[in-house]
Amino acid sequence: MKSHGQNPFSVTGKLTTTPLPLLNLLSYLFFFVFGLTFGIIFCFHYKSFSFNLQVTNGQFSIFTTRSLVNNQPSHLTISSSTPNFDTPRRSIEVRWSGLNEMMSEEELLWKASMIPKIKEFPFKRVPKIAFMFLTRGEVILAPLWEKFFKGNEGLYSIYVHSDPSFNGSEPEGSVFNGRRIPSKEVLWGNVNMVEAERRLLANALLDFSNQHFVLLSESCIPLYNFSTIYTYLMNSTQNFVESYDLLGPVGRGRYSNRMGPTIKIEEWRKGSQWFGIDRDLAIEVVADKHYFPVFQNYCNGPCYADEHYLPTFVSMKSGATNSNRTLTWVDWSRGGPHPSKFIRTDVTPEFLMKLRSGSSCEYNGRKTNVCFLFARKFTLDALDRLLRFAPQVMQFNR
Repeated sequence: MKSHGQNPFSVTGKLTTTPLPLLNLLSYLFFFVFGLTFGIIFCFHYKSFSFNLQVTNGQFSIFTTRSLVNNQPSHLTISSSTPNFDTPRRSIEVRWSGLNEMMSEEELLWKASMIPKIKEFPFKRVPKIAFMFLTRGEVILAPLWEKFFKGNEGLYSIYVHSDPSFNGSEPEGSVFNGRRIPSKEVLWGNVNMVEAERRLLANALLDFSNQHFVLLSESCIPLYNFSTIYTYLMNSTQNFVESYDLLGPVGRGRYSNRMGPTIKIEEWRKGSQWFGIDRDLAIEVVADKHYFPVFQNYCNGPCYADEHYLPTFVSMKSGATNSNRTLTWVDWSRGGPHPSKFIRTDVTPEFLMKLRSGSSCEYNGRKTNVCFLFARKFTLDALDRLLRFAPQVMQFNR
């Protein structure tokens, strides 16, 4: 039979002679469909993630981050959680932190004037005090303030408005590092000083945790430790804006008849520019488009807006909740347009103790000798003695 003489490999030989293009096409089609299906499933499953390749000490690692976080502006703080059917729906928490250079001043004041209608906070909030420094350059007594703030992180915020020409920098790790807000030129006695105060308030109001606001200068010092000042302000039922009616050339004599009828002469007030106010009043100040333009237009020359705007505004709007006193001690006993300065030899424990308890006032309806929480004007050469006496007199270590 012919089959007996057939080569056993002849069948294989015949198969190998079958055309290959059809088999290759089927194989390619199979892998293409499989890859396309896998790719579509993978993209839908991981569409909210972006991949990053990281090399550390010669080793590669891949980690994922949500694209939502990467695309947010740097001035927003965002927290998010992955949604599933076993936990509450995904929520995004956005909080303005202030120090925002991308906003115009008009937008800044507008945002700062907003009042949430829902009183309950959707995040854990610890009330803070905003310490606002109005300076020409650096905060010259910064080392003293560093000791004051140490150990109280999370209970305060710092904002510094310096002259725009100042290009110095604070050391890394300083509480003042990165705390300067966008500023404009400020001239002594000019209404732009009040504009700077409003600018500081507006930046501080963007942080909803800030509940009290204190205006200070670079020559101010604290007279008590942080816990005492924090408790004093948080428990107060009143604001601290010095406001009084003063006859004569430096009081009512600075009033202009062109301010009427918006502001009448009997409503005109004078006082210190250094204040301590709560959040409600701070919002009223930055939102004021009724009284402040009057000062911008007519308080010039011998009229110093920083001594009259806030005392007049508070007296007219919030007189019942104001203590009519300032928290910052100054010495005007020598006369002149500026208070006395204190140099190294002036600083003694006895002098500091007198500033702390040498006065009498009311606090929440009761008499007290704790009237001033801050004092000025102290020079740079007084710093070494202030640092020496602070632990002893001001009890910063408690």
